[in-house]
Amino acid sequence: MTNVDVVVVGAGILGASTAYFLRKSGVNKVLLIERGDPASGGTGKSAAIVRSYYSVPVMARLAQEAVSLFHNLEAEIGVDGGFHATGFTQLVPPDWVNTAKELVAMHQSLGVDTDFVPDSDWEKRFPWLEYDGIGAIVFEASSGYADPVQTTEGFVAAFQRDGGEFRSRTPVRSLMRDGDRISGVVLEQENITAGVVVNAAGPWSRFLAESVELHLPIHSVREQDSVWEVPTGRPLPTTPVSNPIEATYMRPMGEGRWLFGRGYPKPYFVVDPYNYKESADENFVLDLRDRWCQRIPSLQGSKLLHAYAALYDVTPDWIPFVGPREGLEGYCDAAGGSGHAFKTGPIFGRELAEWIVNNNVRDDFRHFSYDRLASGNSFNQAFGGNRV
Repeated sequence: MTNVDVVVVGAGILGASTAYFLRKSGVNKVLLIERGDPASGGTGKSAAIVRSYYSVPVMARLAQEAVSLFHNLEAEIGVDGGFHATGFTQLVPPDWVNTAKELVAMHQSLGVDTDFVPDSDWEKRFPWLEYDGIGAIVFEASSGYADPVQTTEGFVAAFQRDGGEFRSRTPVRSLMRDGDRISGVVLEQENITAGVVVNAAGPWSRFLAESVELHLPIHSVREQDSVWEVPTGRPLPTTPVSNPIEATYMRPMGEGRWLFGRGYPKPYFVVDPYNYKESADENFVLDLRDRWCQRIPSLQGSKLLHAYAALYDVTPDWIPFVGPREGLEGYCDAAGGSGHAFKTGPIFGRELAEWIVNNNVRDDFRHFSYDRLASGNSFNQAFGGNRV
């Protein structure tokens, strides 16, 4: 039987960054286990837009810190994660303008380089845009996008260079429990005991928790994206764009390719993460194209290159569960990314490592614990997820 200080289950962005920061904090024996390869779950198919535009103050704070980390990622882990500091463009519907004013003020107080773009500058800065139905435009100058696989693999490689142990293609059958303590994990060939188990198994985290009768209300929903080749020589954005008016988002991928996705509000369907349709629905892809061509006419004539479905692991309030639980020793949740995990994941990992090692985190971060459900203290977002 192997014994370690901490075992982290799942090498998506949450698990990989948590393992890395645990080793950086001086934890001696850290084992990272992944049922596939790094970022082979939801992380690898993330749109990977890195921005701070959140209505929940603690999420905006973490996202802003993540933007700063991405700017310095190569110095931290040895690779830049494919990060492009292009800026980020947020279209605002007319009935959201007052809320956006409050958010921009809040973001500026956190140090986010953001502001409204004056109407008089729209034609010069956004010649590709159809302006009808837009109430305002917010721009974040330091934001951008990254490569989710390269970023996650970078964290895993840095973790290994620092002495951490990584096992890929190693399914975890169950947790081990001794009364009010989680004591390790059960693999196919051996049991591993640990001082702390971090459940970062994403869409599969609920099943892992249920193996020892822990309640973890996380469901997997199917999220569809598509990649398009846009004809050259046309006016186009240079940044990721969030467009809640047509409920879409897009970001550049380089070489004339663009990723298109549906934004809030949109329908979600709960699926089995072990058995779901991984190709996108044709009617969904065509509807998405039409929505974007309505807002950016220069996208007409684009060629579909690839369309796929991935998984969101979502919590009841669409905010991750991160941290230990009251009355249960040796266990931490780090799952339920709910579509936010990549852009904030490295900071969640850093803060969770600090919580585990020193029990030293800000009070607002403690709110991410699963315990918020029992206290009736769930998060309330002004937008995002599947709420109004």
